[in-house]
Amino acid sequence: MIFERLQKEFEAARASQSQEINLDGEQWNDGLLATVREQVHMEADRKTTSGDANDMPTSHFQEKVTYRVGNKVICCLEGTRIGILYETSFAGEPCELYHCVLESKSFLEKMTVLEHTIPFFLPIREVENDLLSSNAMRFIDHIGELLQAYVDRREQVRLVKELYGNQIGELYHSLPYHMIEFVLEDSDCKVTVSLRYPDLVSVLPTRVKVLAWPMHQYKKSHTSSAGAMGSQPIPARLSYAEDALRTMSLPEAYAEIVLNLQQALQQMFQGGSPS
Repeated sequence: MIFERLQKEFEAARASQSQEINLDGEQWNDGLLATVREQVHMEADRKTTSGDANDMPTSHFQEKVTYRVGNKVICCLEGTRIGILYETSFAGEPCELYHCVLESKSFLEKMTVLEHTIPFFLPIREVENDLLSSNAMRFIDHIGELLQAYVDRREQVRLVKELYGNQIGELYHSLPYHMIEFVLEDSDCKVTVSLRYPDLVSVLPTRVKVLAWPMHQYKKSHTSSAGAMGSQPIPARLSYAEDALRTMSLPEAYAEIVLNLQQALQQMFQGGSPS
């Protein structure tokens, strides 16, 4: 598998480095990335002039430096390749590792993505076309943001299912978890939740719709004034629930919705002001 092969190569490269430098703020810049590119080209040139890369002493390779920037580790790989290892996490606990290998043929040519282990449903090729040739540092950062946000959204859904699975009916999500829909089955109503994350680096939805469909004792009073359509229940939007989902993580928002659900239903379906 690509993951296993790249993971072994990254581990070997990091083990052979002389030091790992932690960077923050302005230390991570285009100049630093140019230094990394220079390192891989110098090492490739040494091996080319030696005539046999396999007979080349490893001392030069050991002089290379690995750089850590937030959740990214940047290292020099064999040939004219730069490796970026992305470490993801959720609630302080480590999650998956992802790899991206850039090829730097020369300083006169733009870098390209040679191979990677990033999920196919994340738009790495689009980001490569938009950013890599014009702003390679931003490309590297943006891929990290995409991966971390994806893992965060996915883990939020996993935690909700783990904690409240017995209360949730249907649950649907897209592969990148940028579309999430589920049904909360309550004795008095059915609540449908629809979440959209148009920006794939976001961990909070920007388009939210929560509808309460009256059932049982609420249904009669809520449909009695509907005239000829009286047999059809009319849903009501739960604005307090939508506000919670826009500002809290999904598990926190879910708890908030359930805590206040009965009061909101009584206000809506028994003549009070909507919450």
